[in-house]
This record gives sequence, C-alpha cells and structure tokens, in this order.
Amino acid sequence: MSARCKIRLRHGEGSVLRNFMNETDDLSFFAGVPIFDQFEGVADTANYRPLPDGWILALADIVGSTKAIADGRYKDVNMAGASVISAVLNAVGKGDFPFVFGGDGALVALPASLEMQARDALAAVQRWVAEDLDLELRIAIVPVADIRDAGLDVRVARYSASAFVSYAMFAGGGTSWAEKQMKAGRYGVAPAPAGTRPDLAGLSCRWNPIAARNGEIVSIIAVPGEKGTTPQFRKLVAEIVAISTEQSRSGHPVPAEGPALAFSMKGINREARATAPAKRRLRQRFWILMQIALTVALHRFGVRFGTFDARRYKRDVADNSDFRKFDDGLKMTIDVDEAHLGRIEALLADAQNNGVARYGLHRQTSALMTCFVPTPLSRDHMHFIDGANGGYAVAASQLTGKTVTMGDLTP
Repeated sequence: MSARCKIRLRHGEGSVLRNFMNETDDLSFFAGVPIFDQFEGVADTANYRPLPDGWILALADIVGSTKAIADGRYKDVNMAGASVISAVLNAVGKGDFPFVFGGDGALVALPASLEMQARDALAAVQRWVAEDLDLELRIAIVPVADIRDAGLDVRVARYSASAFVSYAMFAGGGTSWAEKQMKAGRYGVAPAPAGTRPDLAGLSCRWNPIAARNGEIVSIIAVPGEKGTTPQFRKLVAEIVAISTEQSRSGHPVPAEGPALAFSMKGINREARATAPAKRRLRQRFWILMQIALTVALHRFGVRFGTFDARRYKRDVADNSDFRKFDDGLKMTIDVDEAHLGRIEALLADAQNNGVARYGLHRQTSALMTCFVPTPLSRDHMHFIDGANGGYAVAASQLTGKTVTMGDLTP
C-alpha cells in the first residue's frame, strides 16, 4: 500500500478521528492543569484554566441538611455528600477528573462523553441515600456551555495536597450558578428505580472524630460580596490563609503522624450499608473489622503486610486530606486557637461590612473525616475533612440567614 493510500480517509472518517482526538484531550485535561503546592496559590488567577467546551457539572446536595444536622445526623449527611464523588468516579472508571466535597454535597466536572454514566450514578446515589439513609438528595447535570451563556465561567486549578493526591479548586462563579439552578429545580436527573444501588466501593467512614489540639475546629466559608472586586476578595483570601498558616501544621486538623487508631462502630455500620446490599452486610462488617484489626496490629508492631505499611498509611491519611479548598469562595476546616481565630473573624467582619465578602463560621470541638480509598495498597487515597458537628453546612446556612447554632445540635 502506498503512503498516499495510507493517509486517505473514507467519507466521515475525518470527523470520527477528530471526535476521538477531542475526547482523548478531554479525558486528559485535568492531568494537564499545572500543579501548585502552596495553598496561597488559590488566590492567583494564573493557576486556573477554563474547563473545555462541552463539559458538564454533575452536582448534588442534601435537601434540609440543617434539619438533619439539628437531629444529630451530620455524619449521615457527610457520608451522603462524599458518596456522590465515590459513585461518579467509580462509574466513569476513576479517571482523573476535578471534583469538590462540600460537606452536605459535592460536584464533579466531566467531559460530555461521560454524561450518561454520571446521570446513572447520580440517580443511583439519590435512590440509595433515600432508602438507606432516609435523606433527600437533590441532583443535577449542568452543561458548562449554559454557564458561559449566563456570563460566568468554570475555571479549575490543581492544588497538590501531597506527592500522591491533588485536589481541584474552582473559580469563575459557574459552580455557584449551577448550584442555584439545581436548587431552583432546573437541570434535574430522572430518578432511578427502587432498589437501585450505586457503586460506592472505597467509600469509608471508619475514623472517630478528631479532637482539636490548637483550640477549636472551625469551619469557614467566605464568598465574594456584591461590592467586592476580584482583587479585593483575592487579598482577603490571601490574608486569611496567611493567618491560618501561623498555626501548627497551618491549622490542619489531622496530626502529622495521622489520626489516632480509634474507630467508630457507627461509621463502620455506615460503610457496610454503603458498600454492600442488605444480604451481605453482616459479612461486610466482619471484613471491615478484620481490616481494622490487621491495621492496628501492623501499626503496633511496625510490620508490613506485602506492600502495605500501616504507619506510612496513617501519615498519608494526614497528608492527603482536603481541609482547605476554593470553590467560588474559600472553604476551610481548621484547628485554630482563639487569638488567630479572632484575627480571622475581624478580617471577615470588616470585609462583610464593606461588601467585599459574605461569610459563615462554625465552631466545634472536633473534625470529621470521610474517605475514598480505592485500595489501601496505593498511596492516592483521598480524605475529606469537615467539622464534626455541622461544619460547612452550618457555616453555609449563615450565608442565607438560616443559622444553626451549637445549641440547636443534638450530641
């Protein structure tokens, strides 16, 4: 065959090849976003890249989360929020796609070629949350094109929490717009049939709450105000981050050596419900308990099990945690003393009075960790940090005036 024949395409093959190349570029987009490793970089617009045209946002949140929190069910709310990430990533093959955990909800950005998998995963999670957790999950798929038609954008940056895990940061106002549309009943997803279960393999809620060491665990949300210009808000974010970095471990709620080996039976039961159908839950609980017992023994004696090193795993848990993020605004759950918190609150109050920002802030005595661990043998396990007694959901309620206080919460 001649060279000329080799490159000749039949009718229609050119468009197929272009579509294939575009899809390949979409699938590798996030991997190509430059990585920054100093969190202060969230305020630098140069670190952000616009999502490709044709992408979608798969998002969800719990309806009535403040009431569920007041009923003492925030661990269930947290589990439901993290399950959205687990289900969608499992459904699309755990590719490298940007996502963010918001406490009572989550968002995953994906190429349009994966929309049907995302719809099915969201619908399955919604059904599981209703049937197993007795909570209502609101779900939506919002095209990025519609966000741009509304005059906003979705730009993403990539922050390296450790050598093995990086988290997406979102800017441009688009994710907030998408959430408002979802709450208004737009862009909904058809419900799944009764009994449908998502693939939540790797979702875990085993750890006990992690007590504050510096003072209090404080969940903070700060979003741009009506009069705040982008430079003004970026300056506010940089100042808050700078104060928090003066604390031990920059306010990280998890000790450098990892959390104490203390596990929650309620958390284990939640994990069993999430990862196994009713007929297999007893066996699943037993399997989880065996894993925990093995981890404790290996950690105590400093022995490896194949490639698994329990002591290294604990350190990785601390390093791989997302205790601070940017999603059209700053979100942090930090361990902070009264003096540093006072300085942060003064900045936030001044910014709110001047229209630069709106904020919510919630204090509690411990942090809560929900995990997505595809396999403990790999070091890329991810850990989502929130306050253990309301966290981001309570802080967010203050932005809308529906404040829930510590006195409202059931222990």
